[in-house]
Amino acid sequence: MPERKRVAVLADSDTRWKWGALTARRLVPDHQLTGYLLRGRATPTARQLGEVGVRADRLTEVTCAEFLAEIERERYDVVVLALVGGAVQAVLHGARALWPTPAKRPVLVTGYVGVVYEKLADGLLLRHGADLVLANSRHDAERFRAVYEGVGADAGAVTETALPFLGGAPYEPAGSRAHTVVFAVQPSVPDSRADRAYLLERAAGHARLHPEREVLIKLRSKPGEHTTHLEEQPYQRLAEKAPGGLPANCRLVYGNMGEVLDGTDLLVTVSSTAALESLHRSIPTAILTDLGIREALGNHHFLGSGCLASWDQLDSGLLPEGDPLWLAAQGVLPGPAAAAPGAAEPAGAARSSSEPAAGAAHDAYAVARAKVAALVAAARLPAPAPYYTLTTAPRYLPGILARHHLAPDGTPLPGAVRPTAGESRLRRRLRAHLREAARGAYRHGVQRVAPAIRRLGEL
Repeated sequence: MPERKRVAVLADSDTRWKWGALTARRLVPDHQLTGYLLRGRATPTARQLGEVGVRADRLTEVTCAEFLAEIERERYDVVVLALVGGAVQAVLHGARALWPTPAKRPVLVTGYVGVVYEKLADGLLLRHGADLVLANSRHDAERFRAVYEGVGADAGAVTETALPFLGGAPYEPAGSRAHTVVFAVQPSVPDSRADRAYLLERAAGHARLHPEREVLIKLRSKPGEHTTHLEEQPYQRLAEKAPGGLPANCRLVYGNMGEVLDGTDLLVTVSSTAALESLHRSIPTAILTDLGIREALGNHHFLGSGCLASWDQLDSGLLPEGDPLWLAAQGVLPGPAAAAPGAAEPAGAARSSSEPAAGAAHDAYAVARAKVAALVAAARLPAPAPYYTLTTAPRYLPGILARHHLAPDGTPLPGAVRPTAGESRLRRRLRAHLREAARGAYRHGVQRVAPAIRRLGEL
C-alpha cells in the first residue's frame, strides 16, 4: 500500500483555512494533513474553526519563521499557502533561502479563496514563485497568465481549478417549508456605518413586507473575532440599535455556509463568495445594486451574471437566475461538483455540507492533481524563483519580508526563532489577555481601538 503523502496548510484566517484544507484534499486525496495558523490579526478562534468544519491531524499557531523551520524539519510533500499575498511572498523567499539550489523540497501551492476583484497585479506578483498558482475559473486563469506574461514572468504555474468548497445538494423549492431569504454579510463591504445600517434595515424591511418568509442575516464572526477583512461596524451592534428592532421573522445567524444554503431559497449579498456557492447549487442569487455597481464594492465582478438586483426588485418578487455562459466562465457549473473521481476521504476527516462528494462527473482538479503528483515524484525541484527580488523590487520586497521578521535574503531575523517553553507560556497568556481586551473593546463600541489591541498580541 503506497504511503500517504504529507501535506501542510498554512492559513491566516478562517476562510483561508477552509480554502487551503479543502484544496489539499482535492490535490492529494490520500494524505496526512497538518495545519498551521499564521499568528496575526485574523488568526481564527476555536469557534471559527469549528464553524468551518474541516479538521486537520494537527493544528499549530506559528510565525512565518517558525513555519519555515517546520517545513525544513518535517519534510512535507506538499505545502499549501492559504495566505494574503505578502505572507505568501515571505514564505516563498524563506523557502528559497532553505533550498537555494535544486533539491528535494515540498511542492508549493497557493491561490485565492474567492472572487478576485481588487489588487489583481499586486496579489498575483506576490504569489509568483509558487509551483502552482491556482485559478478558480477559466476567466481567472486567463487574467493571471496575462499579468505574469505582462511583466515577462513565467506563467507556467497558473493552473485552472475551481473553488474547492463548491458543492452540496442542488436547490429544491421550499414547498411546504417557509421561504427563506439569506443576506450574506461581509466584514468590510460596504465599510461605512450608514451603508451597513441601510442594508440591515432593507433586510428587516423585506421580512416585514413578507411575514410568511424567514429572513436570516448570515454573519461571519462574533464581535472581537476577525476574518480575512477587518469588520469595524459589526451587524450585531447595528441590529441592537435598529429602530424598532428586528421583526420576529428576521434574525442573526452563524454557522457553516454550506449548511445555511441547504435551506436557502434566495441568497442576497453585495459581493460575497457565498454567491458562487449559491449559484453552483442553482439557488436564486441576488447581487445588490442599492449602493451602486462599483469596484470598491466588488459587485462589478458580477456584470453579465444576470444576478444584479436591488432590494426594491427583490421586495417585488424578483428571483434572479444566473446566466449559463457567465457561470461557465467563472467555474460555477450547476450540477455535479468538482471532485476527484473515487477519491478516498483522509482518515478522520470531517465533511461539511459545502463539500462535493467523491466520484462526481466533472473534475476541475484533474490537471492540478497531475501536476502536483509529477512534482512530488521528481527527484529534485528547482529553487523557488519569485518575480520580486532585490533587483526587480529593491524598495518593495525588503519591507514585505521585514513584516514577517525575515531579512532581505529570506533568512529569519534575530529574535524570530521560537522562544523557550517558559517564554512561550507567558506569550500565550499575554496574547489571550490581549484578545479578551479586544473583544471587550468591541462589546463596548470602541471598534477602532480593538484592532490595535489585537496587534499588540502579534509582537
